[in-house]
Amino acid sequence: MDNTFQLNDVDMGDDSPTADPTPGSGVSASTECTPDVHVNLVSPAVVVSRDGAVASERRLIAFSDIAKRLDLGSNKLVLDVPTRWNSTYLMLKTAIRFKEVFPRYHRVEQAFLWVVSPEQWDKVENVNQVLAVFNDVTNVVSGSDYPTSNLFLPEVWRMKEIVDIKAGDRNEYMRLMSAKMSDKFDKYWGESNMVMALAAVLDPRYKMKLIRFCFPIIYPLDTKGDNIKGVLSTLKELFEVYVAAHNASIIQQQVAAEVSAATTSVASVTEEVSGGRSRFRQHVRSNDIIRPIKTDLDVYLEEDVFISDSEHGEDSDANFDALGWWKSNALKYRILSKMARDVLAVPISTVASESSFSAGGRVIEPHRASLSIDTVEMLLCGADWVRALHGIKKKSRIPKMVEVELPNVP
Repeated sequence: MDNTFQLNDVDMGDDSPTADPTPGSGVSASTECTPDVHVNLVSPAVVVSRDGAVASERRLIAFSDIAKRLDLGSNKLVLDVPTRWNSTYLMLKTAIRFKEVFPRYHRVEQAFLWVVSPEQWDKVENVNQVLAVFNDVTNVVSGSDYPTSNLFLPEVWRMKEIVDIKAGDRNEYMRLMSAKMSDKFDKYWGESNMVMALAAVLDPRYKMKLIRFCFPIIYPLDTKGDNIKGVLSTLKELFEVYVAAHNASIIQQQVAAEVSAATTSVASVTEEVSGGRSRFRQHVRSNDIIRPIKTDLDVYLEEDVFISDSEHGEDSDANFDALGWWKSNALKYRILSKMARDVLAVPISTVASESSFSAGGRVIEPHRASLSIDTVEMLLCGADWVRALHGIKKKSRIPKMVEVELPNVP
């Protein structure tokens, strides 16, 4: 996702000066995009210096006074963080909120030499509509400590949808940018990602309804039917594998029970009663092998999708635990629940694993370099479980947003 969006594809106009975005020199219109996402487009750097330090109290007060008179209801500026691409989105979003302030600030601050034109503001707002979707998707995927694979498909189709919409934009710069983004998208998602699709089906909120809804958006019309059939076919084939494993386990238990019964003495009444219970369990297991008319998968797909508690709205849906739902319904879907547990456990992001490697450096240190693999695993997992039990969040190692609060003006 990081390399899909290129701001340097957006031409902000030939008359854009390349002023240095230092205090009082104006806002640079450069859209040059380097690997560390250095974007000065409509940056709030009009009142702050390049390194984030306050340029001058006088300029901040002047800017804040104009914002207060316009009753914008916002008193913070967001600066770009080179290692966080979404800070660019938040910076531009903040700049758009203050766009009426810049021309007025130009009148009172002689060193402010450049003002964004209405046409350029339109371009910024148009580009930010795309960034907003990518920002939301990033928050969904990275906002959870344990992002399960069912979370991704509902977000992927949103990205494809916004790219396709912008591909038909009346502005050439958006069409060119969307074409490059679409090529990148098709490179990774041109073929159906089966794990992602199966995980979505095994989310009781979606099932096959989400596949039938979003596949026509993600894939060409001439292939969407085959892709949908492919998902259903693969789902059934995978389920048969789990059915076979389940039956093999039951047969193994029956053989073990028969061997045990053959070698057990029935000398006492207690043993006879116990033997009766064993024979009954053996009878239940043998009947369990008989295939029902409808399988777990058939029943699951025929039932309506799960609707989260309406009282909590979106928050309830966002906090939905798919693995917890399958655990609660394990008795109803004895075989399918095992399959769902394995599929949903597939991570959709490397963030969690990368975080584990970072944490390993705090466990294995020069003074504790001889710990066994089992001990290290117990320390990492134990700490993780304790944090989850008590609702303790890990400290984020991601750089925080740089915000500058405007002073209160009487």
